[in-house]
Amino acid sequence: MEEKVYKTMNGAGALNIIMGVLALLAGIAGGVLLLVSGAKLLNGKSKILF
Repeated sequence: MEEKVYKTMNGAGALNIIMGVLALLAGIAGGVLLLVSGAKLLNGKSKILF
């Protein structure tokens, strides 16, 4: 019984680490995309005529 609980906890811990890394990478990628698109908007601001 104790061995089954140990294996379950080990799997859950590994999954938590993997999900944390994936969330971190997704956050960094999203931030970079937002910075790039914001820079493009600011760069093209002078080309708009009203």
